[in-house]
Amino acid sequence: MDNLDQIKQIREKTGAGVVDIKKALDEAQGNEEKAIELLRKKGLEKAGKKAGRSAEEGIVASYIHNNGKVGAIIKLLCETDFVARNEEFKELANDIAMHITAMNPQFLKPEDVTEELVMKEKEIWQEQLKNEGKPENIWEKILEGKEKKFREELSLLSQAFVKDPEKKVEELIAEKMAKIGENIQVGNFFRIEL
Repeated sequence: MDNLDQIKQIREKTGAGVVDIKKALDEAQGNEEKAIELLRKKGLEKAGKKAGRSAEEGIVASYIHNNGKVGAIIKLLCETDFVARNEEFKELANDIAMHITAMNPQFLKPEDVTEELVMKEKEIWQEQLKNEGKPENIWEKILEGKEKKFREELSLLSQAFVKDPEKKVEELIAEKMAKIGENIQVGNFFRIEL
């Protein structure tokens, strides 16, 4: 494959600019996978810088599962009306609505999970550790890990994205931020089930 085809292929996969792709390919010594990884890292850094900007435009998107018994609605925010009308932004909103329908997150971020809910689970975990005969001196470390996992599993942004479990929903959003060039935030979301 010649260099132009390789650049075109990477551009289709990442949405990165030609100059950035050339630099990444040079840095990766022509290795396409390494170049894509470098571009993703740079994109996530750029997304982090955009995250503080105001996002007051956006769209409301919904997804209803084909059984007609479960669905979700989401408010996805961006900085400009121009981006809100962008097909890729709309597709992201629909993908997140589908993810919410499938994975049933209860909270947006892990830190939003209520202490009351965590304390109830901790009581159950402690009872399990006791029944398993685990020594009490290691309980605290085990409980920390269980709490972290519990919070992540209940939170939209830290869940593995249903269409690509290799990335979390927050990583998916960060990639789109880097590609589109604007701050993107989940406003709020609801899931309804019969």
